[in-house]
Amino acid sequence: MVPFLSRLDQLLGFLLKAVVVITGLAVAGMLVIGIFFRSALEHPVFGLEEIVLFSVMWFYMCGAVLASRERSHLAADFMSVMVRDPRKLRLIGIVTTAISLVLAIFFTAWAWSLVSWGIERGQSTPVFSLPMWVSQASLLFAAICFVIYLARDLIRDLLGKEA
Repeated sequence: MVPFLSRLDQLLGFLLKAVVVITGLAVAGMLVIGIFFRSALEHPVFGLEEIVLFSVMWFYMCGAVLASRERSHLAADFMSVMVRDPRKLRLIGIVTTAISLVLAIFFTAWAWSLVSWGIERGQSTPVFSLPMWVSQASLLFAAICFVIYLARDLIRDLLGKEA
Protein backbone atom coordinates (compact mmCIF):
# COMPACT_ATOMS: atom_id res chain seq x y z
CA MET A 1 0.00 0.00 0.00
CA VAL A 2 2.79 2.43 0.87
CA PRO A 3 4.53 2.08 -2.54
CA PHE A 4 1.18 2.89 -4.18
CA LEU A 5 0.81 6.05 -2.05
CA SER A 6 4.40 7.01 -2.80
CA ARG A 7 3.81 6.68 -6.55
CA LEU A 8 0.56 8.62 -6.23
CA ASP A 9 2.42 11.37 -4.36
CA GLN A 10 5.12 11.46 -7.06
CA LEU A 11 2.46 11.75 -9.75
CA LEU A 12 0.71 14.54 -7.83
CA GLY A 13 4.05 16.33 -7.42
CA PHE A 14 4.73 16.07 -11.15
CA LEU A 15 1.25 17.36 -12.02
CA LEU A 16 1.49 20.21 -9.52
CA LYS A 17 4.85 21.32 -10.91
CA ALA A 18 3.43 21.23 -14.44
CA VAL A 19 0.39 23.29 -13.41
CA VAL A 20 2.59 25.83 -11.61
CA VAL A 21 4.92 26.24 -14.59
CA ILE A 22 2.13 26.41 -17.17
CA THR A 23 -0.09 28.79 -15.20
CA GLY A 24 2.89 30.93 -14.19
CA LEU A 25 3.94 31.35 -17.82
CA ALA A 26 0.33 31.90 -18.90
CA VAL A 27 -0.24 34.61 -16.29
CA ALA A 28 3.00 36.38 -17.23
CA GLY A 29 2.06 36.20 -20.90
CA MET A 30 -1.47 37.43 -20.31
CA LEU A 31 -0.21 40.35 -18.25
CA VAL A 32 2.23 41.35 -21.01
CA ILE A 33 -0.54 41.08 -23.62
CA GLY A 34 -2.93 43.06 -21.44
CA ILE A 35 -0.41 45.83 -20.81
CA PHE A 36 0.61 45.98 -24.47
CA PHE A 37 -2.96 46.20 -25.75
CA ARG A 38 -3.99 48.72 -23.12
CA SER A 39 -0.98 51.04 -23.35
CA ALA A 40 0.40 50.64 -26.89
CA LEU A 41 -2.80 49.99 -28.84
CA GLU A 42 -5.16 51.74 -26.42
CA HIS A 43 -7.63 48.84 -26.63
CA PRO A 44 -8.07 46.74 -23.51
CA VAL A 45 -8.62 43.02 -23.87
CA PHE A 46 -11.98 42.42 -22.23
CA GLY A 47 -12.24 39.34 -20.08
CA LEU A 48 -8.49 38.86 -19.76
CA GLU A 49 -8.70 39.70 -16.05
CA GLU A 50 -11.14 36.83 -15.55
CA ILE A 51 -8.75 34.31 -17.03
CA VAL A 52 -5.83 35.80 -15.09
CA LEU A 53 -7.82 35.54 -11.85
CA PHE A 54 -8.62 31.86 -12.40
CA SER A 55 -5.04 31.10 -13.41
CA VAL A 56 -3.52 32.99 -10.49
CA MET A 57 -5.77 31.20 -7.99
CA TRP A 58 -4.71 27.77 -9.25
CA PHE A 59 -1.08 28.91 -9.60
CA TYR A 60 -0.90 30.13 -6.03
CA MET A 61 -2.76 27.21 -4.47
CA CYS A 62 -0.78 24.56 -6.38
CA GLY A 63 2.44 26.33 -5.37
CA ALA A 64 1.32 26.29 -1.75
CA VAL A 65 0.53 22.57 -1.99
CA LEU A 66 3.98 21.94 -3.45
CA ALA A 67 5.56 23.80 -0.55
CA SER A 68 3.49 21.78 1.89
CA ARG A 69 4.35 18.54 0.09
CA GLU A 70 8.06 19.30 0.22
CA ARG A 71 7.81 20.87 3.67
CA SER A 72 9.53 23.94 2.32
CA HIS A 73 6.92 26.57 3.17
CA LEU A 74 7.98 29.74 4.91
CA ALA A 75 8.42 29.41 8.64
CA ALA A 76 9.35 31.85 11.35
CA ASP A 77 11.36 29.27 13.23
CA PHE A 78 13.01 31.26 15.98
CA MET A 79 12.58 28.42 18.46
CA SER A 80 15.61 26.59 17.07
CA VAL A 81 17.69 29.62 18.04
CA MET A 82 16.20 29.87 21.53
CA VAL A 83 15.90 26.18 22.41
CA ARG A 84 18.87 23.83 22.12
CA ASP A 85 17.41 20.65 23.58
CA PRO A 86 16.50 18.31 20.66
CA ARG A 87 13.64 16.70 22.61
CA LYS A 88 12.04 20.08 23.29
CA LEU A 89 12.52 21.09 19.67
CA ARG A 90 10.85 17.85 18.56
CA LEU A 91 7.93 18.49 20.93
CA ILE A 92 7.59 22.05 19.62
CA GLY A 93 7.58 20.67 16.06
CA ILE A 94 4.86 18.17 16.93
CA VAL A 95 2.69 20.85 18.55
CA THR A 96 3.23 23.21 15.62
CA THR A 97 2.29 20.56 13.08
CA ALA A 98 -0.77 19.50 15.13
CA ILE A 99 -2.01 23.10 15.34
CA SER A 100 -1.44 23.53 11.60
CA LEU A 101 -3.40 20.34 10.94
CA VAL A 102 -6.36 21.55 13.01
CA LEU A 103 -6.32 24.88 11.19
CA ALA A 104 -6.13 23.09 7.83
CA ILE A 105 -9.20 21.05 8.76
CA PHE A 106 -11.09 24.28 9.53
CA PHE A 107 -9.82 25.75 6.26
CA THR A 108 -11.10 22.69 4.40
CA ALA A 109 -14.55 23.06 5.94
CA TRP A 110 -14.60 26.76 5.05
CA ALA A 111 -13.42 26.06 1.48
CA TRP A 112 -16.11 23.40 1.06
CA SER A 113 -18.74 25.90 2.21
CA LEU A 114 -17.42 28.49 -0.22
CA VAL A 115 -17.39 26.13 -3.21
CA SER A 116 -20.82 24.67 -2.46
CA TRP A 117 -22.22 28.18 -1.97
CA GLY A 118 -20.72 29.23 -5.31
CA ILE A 119 -22.28 26.22 -7.03
CA GLU A 120 -25.69 26.89 -5.43
CA ARG A 121 -25.65 30.55 -6.39
CA GLY A 122 -24.50 29.84 -9.93
CA GLN A 123 -22.10 32.77 -9.84
CA SER A 124 -20.20 33.43 -13.03
CA THR A 125 -17.83 36.00 -14.46
CA PRO A 126 -19.35 38.89 -16.42
CA VAL A 127 -17.51 38.53 -19.75
CA PHE A 128 -17.05 34.78 -20.35
CA SER A 129 -19.66 33.52 -17.86
CA LEU A 130 -17.09 31.19 -16.29
CA PRO A 131 -18.42 29.58 -13.11
CA MET A 132 -16.77 31.19 -10.09
CA TRP A 133 -16.59 27.89 -8.24
CA VAL A 134 -13.82 26.80 -10.64
CA SER A 135 -11.41 29.30 -9.10
CA GLN A 136 -12.82 28.72 -5.60
CA ALA A 137 -12.22 24.99 -6.04
CA SER A 138 -8.49 25.71 -5.98
CA LEU A 139 -8.90 26.64 -2.30
CA LEU A 140 -10.71 23.38 -1.56
CA PHE A 141 -8.13 21.34 -3.46
CA ALA A 142 -5.28 23.02 -1.59
CA ALA A 143 -7.02 22.63 1.78
CA ILE A 144 -7.53 18.90 1.26
CA CYS A 145 -3.91 18.50 0.22
CA PHE A 146 -2.78 20.50 3.27
CA VAL A 147 -4.70 18.14 5.56
CA ILE A 148 -3.16 15.09 3.89
CA TYR A 149 0.40 16.42 3.98
CA LEU A 150 0.10 17.78 7.51
CA ALA A 151 -1.26 14.43 8.71
CA ARG A 152 1.73 12.78 7.03
CA ASP A 153 4.09 15.28 8.69
CA LEU A 154 2.49 14.80 12.10
CA ILE A 155 2.88 11.03 11.85
CA ARG A 156 6.52 11.47 10.81
CA ASP A 157 7.11 13.92 13.66
CA LEU A 158 5.53 11.56 16.18
CA LEU A 159 7.64 8.66 14.90
CA GLY A 160 10.75 10.81 14.86
CA LYS A 161 11.36 10.32 11.15
CA GLU A 162 12.87 12.88 8.81
CA ALA A 163 10.78 14.29 5.97
